Amino acid sequence: MDIREFISLLERSQRRFHFLGDELTGVVILLDLEGRLFTVVGKEVVNRVNPEAFWTPSTAQRFVNPGGDVLWPAPEGSCLGYFYSRGKWGLPASLCQARYSLISSSQNSCKIAAEIDLINNSGIGLPTVFERIVFLEYVSGSVVVKQQETIRYVGRKPLGNNQFLLAPWTLGQFDSGPGSYASFPEIPEEDIRDFYQPSHSQRSLTSSGWKVLFDSHQRYQIGLTSKADWIEFFNPEKRLRVRRKAEPLSSGFHYLDIADRPAEQSPERFGTRYSIYSDPTGFMEIEAAGGCQKKIQSEDTLSLIVTTIYTCQLDRK
Repeated sequence: MDIREFISLLERSQRRFHFLGDELTGVVILLDLEGRLFTVVGKEVVNRVNPEAFWTPSTAQRFVNPGGDVLWPAPEGSCLGYFYSRGKWGLPASLCQARYSLISSSQNSCKIAAEIDLINNSGIGLPTVFERIVFLEYVSGSVVVKQQETIRYVGRKPLGNNQFLLAPWTLGQFDSGPGSYASFPEIPEEDIRDFYQPSHSQRSLTSSGWKVLFDSHQRYQIGLTSKADWIEFFNPEKRLRVRRKAEPLSSGFHYLDIADRPAEQSPERFGTRYSIYSDPTGFMEIEAAGGCQKKIQSEDTLSLIVTTIYTCQLDRK
């Protein structure tokens, strides 16, 4: 979508936003639509945009996915996840109704934050503050977006891992047109996990690493351990290449099982650093997850730093 069309959509739907950069190299931050980020390369918004979501609010019964790049809490499922607190999958109201505030901004960076009360699938409440710090630069023909994603626990009660698991989880969405695929370095099969349908028919090992095709008829999600150093998406139709790299965890933190599993199940020991999601409606996600500590107390922070490089062969006019 052209950036001017996108800005017009935001203004007509009365969405608050902050525009970092300009029409050639920029990031649009939607303050009252989950704090989602939409990256601009050469006057084009390269993330997926679902216009319906700008007019139709999400509810517990129906999630209308806006696209862009969003910060969510991990894990998704299991007894300690955050998307089955009502018994079936649903985006927590505190997330879809969050109103972010612009805390600070400069020419090439900004910080936004929102208070978000989480309830895990075991019924335990975690008052938190979500913060996103965004840095923007243009390097050798590519737009580079660095994100510091932070979840700060502000509850008064200390919690251990038998009561909570929590990590920042950033999900970048893109249209997956014909010939689109994701790739990641060569790692052992045991460090790759299917969360939904098997992806073996779409996955192959090449001389440059693993390659995963997107099938419009199959829904799958692939989890990768910390042995994967990066993930990448390529859409040949749009000549768009997107590479994400998450910084390693600090000492004392561990990766989580982020999978979408029933709330009655316990989390598994498969720690996920990256994941790749393919949706049969024609979009995909390249995701990065942070880590958790064994115990959390008031004002503890869980942080994830991700650098995303967007390269698109568009005219910068």
